[in-house]
Amino acid sequence: MSELSDNPSLKEINIYKNKINWGDVPAIYQLASNSISEIDGILSHGFNNAFTQLLDQSNWNVNFITPESDIVGKVTTRKPKISLYHNINEQHYELHCYPVINNEPVLEAQFNNPRCSFIEWTPQTMQILFRLNSLIPFIVYTLQKGDIADYALIRYANQRVDELITLLSQSFDITDIKGFSIADFCKEVYRKHSQS
Repeated sequence: MSELSDNPSLKEINIYKNKINWGDVPAIYQLASNSISEIDGILSHGFNNAFTQLLDQSNWNVNFITPESDIVGKVTTRKPKISLYHNINEQHYELHCYPVINNEPVLEAQFNNPRCSFIEWTPQTMQILFRLNSLIPFIVYTLQKGDIADYALIRYANQRVDELITLLSQSFDITDIKGFSIADFCKEVYRKHSQS
């Protein structure tokens, strides 16, 4: 593999990184790659995580999402409403989720609230859908002295997050998405770096 394809898999990116660095892959790359590989299997590993809890329809408030007919008579089911937030701190990227009540995201725990889309909403176990550890230092490192594989890994992470958000949009009415996405964060860091 002399070059990366236009849409490489994580495995292809890692092989390419190994090749161009003669097997001497920086620890910061390995940390970011390992974290990204965890979200690759978020739905296939079978572990109970916030993402799978959110998709568990047995926790959806059926009274809130009952089927209704539109003006043509087509029966549709209202989707549970959620709000998403891209949370970036000095070390990590996280995707947060909040139930929406009266068009406002709710931060507190909810139990049998008839206006909530979920029977139980516990922020401690359901708010952070996933975390990409060490991604932020890796982005800064990449923008300073990264190679093709480093940039490909960031693009791959952004693509996987977008795919997971698209998957959520199939089951949920996402009322808004706030915060910097990975791509937005990269653009902002690049802008600030180019001005200094």
